[in-house]
Order: sequence, then C-alpha cells, then structure tokens
Amino acid sequence: LIEIQDTIRAPPPSESTVMKRATMVSVAVTTVFYMLCGCMGYAAFGDAAPGNLLTGFGFYEPFWLLDVANAAIVVHLVGAYQVYCQPLFAFVEKWAAKRWPESTFVTGEVEVPLFRTYKVNMFRATWRTAFVVATTVVSMMLPFFNDVVGFLGALGFWPLTVYFPVEMYVVQKKVPKWSTRWVCLQMLSVGCLAISLAAAAGSIAGIKSDLKVYHPFKT
Repeated sequence: LIEIQDTIRAPPPSESTVMKRATMVSVAVTTVFYMLCGCMGYAAFGDAAPGNLLTGFGFYEPFWLLDVANAAIVVHLVGAYQVYCQPLFAFVEKWAAKRWPESTFVTGEVEVPLFRTYKVNMFRATWRTAFVVATTVVSMMLPFFNDVVGFLGALGFWPLTVYFPVEMYVVQKKVPKWSTRWVCLQMLSVGCLAISLAAAAGSIAGIKSDLKVYHPFKT
C-alpha cells in the first residue's frame, strides 16, 4: 500500500524491495489462512458452515482461543481502519482548509495541557470523532456482518485486485495483444470477474434473507 510504503524510512530502491518482500509474505500468510477457513470449513460442514467458525456452532470453549481470536480481530481492524481512513481524513481536511482558510475552527490549533502540551485542531478532532461514531453506529445496525462484508469484498475484489493490476502489467510490460500471455491474463481477469459476480449475488441473497428477521440493534 502506498500509505505504508510512504512511511518506510529507506532510500530507493530498498524501499520498493522491502515492500515487495512484505507484500509477498503478507499475501502468502493471508492466502493460507483464507484457504484453510474457506475450503476446509466448507469441506467439513458444507452449506451448514457458519460465518464464525469459532462460535457459530453454539460452543464457546476453549475460552482462551476465542479471546486470542478477538484480540487478533481488534489488532487487524485498528490497523486496517487507520490505513484505509487516513486518505479520506486527509482529503476532507485539505478540502475544508481550502474552502474556509480564514476559519480558526478549521485551520487553527488549541493547546491542550496533559502530561505535555498538545496542539489539537478542533475541526480534525470533531470530524474524525463524528466519522468514527457514525461508522460504529452503522456497523451496530448491520448484524448480518458476513453477508455485508462478502458483498463489499465482491465489489472491490475484481477491479482493485485483478483488473487494474492486470491492465497495468500489460501496459508496463508492453504485452502484445492476442499473445499467449495476454490471452491468459484476460482469461484470469474474466474468471475472477465471474467469481466476483457470483459472490455478490450470493451475498445479496443472504442480505435479503437476513432483512426478513432484522430488527435494528436487536438481531
């Protein structure tokens, strides 16, 4: 990710080398765990496989395993939330500074004495807090977490993970059109598109089924 690569304090080309290694390791580990949960879970339980393999069967033991899993989720979401939200925060704050350059609320800073004196931008604190509260409330209103995440993942998988990288590779490497490599890449892209459409359709069907018994903040 550009947001992570930009924080690495290393002169080029070591920066790209570090990111390449980190990406390879992270993708490999993620793929192994996803395949274990997806393929083996479905092979063992079929269509009865719950969205949460640890608690979906009504058993909450061993407790230490659930605690470790919940802690891992917190660590994952805290990091992912920052990575994906920082560009949005920066965009809104930059736009607001251009729109109201004379506003002390938007561009000014207030000194807050704690253990040391911190300078806090009130607009940044207000806007980011409101955003976090809003997203938290929305997430609490969506109890069918698996179907919503599946739908969003299906929407983002093909264009961001397959289509754009494939097209950039074709342009960068100047792959001749209708060559064997070009045809294979296009077949990969079309196949992943079909998978994304099928996953989106399944998620929509799941959401539709969940809405029949849905009560905000209760179910």
